[in-house]
Amino acid sequence: MSAYSVIATVLAYFAAMFAISWVSSRNNDNSGFFNGGRKAPWWLVAIAMIGAPMSGVTFVSVPGMVGGGTGMGYMQMVLGFFVGYLVIAFVLTPVFFRMNMVSIYQYLDERFGMSSHKTGAWFFFISKILGAAVRLFLVCVTLQLMVFGPLGLPFIVNVLVCMGIVLVYTFRGGVKSVIWTDALKTICMIVSIVLAMVFISRNLGMDFKAMAGAIRDSSYSRIFFFDDVNHPEYFWKQFLAGVFTVIAMTGLDQDMMQRTLSSRNARDSRKNLITSGLLQMPVIFLFLCLGALLHMFADANGIAQTGDRLFPAVATSPLLPSVVGVLFTIGLVSCAFSAGGSALTALTTSFTVDIIGTKGKSEEEVSALRKKVHLGMALLMGIAIFMFHLLGTDSVIDAVYKLASYTYGPILGMFVFGLCCRKQVRDRFVPIVAVAAPVLSFILQANSERWFGGYQFSYELLLVNAGLTVLGLCLLIVRGKEARK
Repeated sequence: MSAYSVIATVLAYFAAMFAISWVSSRNNDNSGFFNGGRKAPWWLVAIAMIGAPMSGVTFVSVPGMVGGGTGMGYMQMVLGFFVGYLVIAFVLTPVFFRMNMVSIYQYLDERFGMSSHKTGAWFFFISKILGAAVRLFLVCVTLQLMVFGPLGLPFIVNVLVCMGIVLVYTFRGGVKSVIWTDALKTICMIVSIVLAMVFISRNLGMDFKAMAGAIRDSSYSRIFFFDDVNHPEYFWKQFLAGVFTVIAMTGLDQDMMQRTLSSRNARDSRKNLITSGLLQMPVIFLFLCLGALLHMFADANGIAQTGDRLFPAVATSPLLPSVVGVLFTIGLVSCAFSAGGSALTALTTSFTVDIIGTKGKSEEEVSALRKKVHLGMALLMGIAIFMFHLLGTDSVIDAVYKLASYTYGPILGMFVFGLCCRKQVRDRFVPIVAVAAPVLSFILQANSERWFGGYQFSYELLLVNAGLTVLGLCLLIVRGKEARK
């Protein structure tokens, strides 16, 4: 597949995306940018939420991770994801709607105080900047190989073009544009996966029945790991990590909750969360089935690439029709730029509302402020992507979840304490606890095999981090005369 074919495919997708952004941003105000004016129909938000957690990293890394002995073990986390969605739907969402929040971190202000509010917002800010940069970095690397490199253009041009596109389509529309482009992304992603599987299986001489049988009988089809508690893929580690990862990375993430809070009411929000949680399971299973097919194709044709590089290598192989490369490009681009756009919108919302503050400002002042913040967030994200490039990091979905274990742990801990305990804490000391918890988690992870008889922490480190945060907050509980004031 030539660089010009990729460019033509990308331009066609962006034309559709910009058209959606323009239509959705007409007569948009600050409320429309921050929460869509709370007019989005639940079914549209549900479609958007299916694909919302899935980025270019998901599109490339999930199929790639089927190799290496893990098989389809990722489905263990996915089962936990659904339980996490139920917790969000029935516990968190009613609270956020009842308090009529623009930013979910306003809850921490109401519950504990300004220091806790700022702490939650800053941890989200760090989480989202790093997470979004990791996701977009992988896409930029792929586009560098397929487009910018063959045209002799440096990586910095790649980053500037990609961030410029994300900035333009979200600048006016905000969360309205994000919801509609997420819906487009979901459709493009599913169609791309299914058609790619069809073309690859045909090349391998298999119809649907033969393909299903080959995947089932292959070494890549193992889902459940119950035999070794010290193994990173052990079922209960993965399942519980899935539950709390979704609670933290969806329910306590401004980026994700902006979508569901754009629903008309808590009931509609609950419907979209349950629907999207259910439908994500077969979609992610499709990714894993595609991964098994990719490995079979690579084994049959002597393709040495593995992990993140496997899908791009197979999609652009001369052994397959060029339409597979087109499908790969559409799927990758739709996932990557939709995720980047939603992250940029959420960062703008949180930084404007939580960190700078909008109280006492007019509609015009808030509008001017958020536009400046939006530009600043785009610049920061671009710098972070370029830094990953300089460090030579091959970021994968594993890296995203490991980052989340450290940065979302304090947020999860603060919300768990706030919802489960009615006690007040010494708000001014909360930032110390929020910093100490990830530091202690890192020390535990670095020494776990030596201290705990070979036990290796996986994504459940998020629970440890949150637990340490809760413990720290317990030490800050206000007692006696001070509590009665």
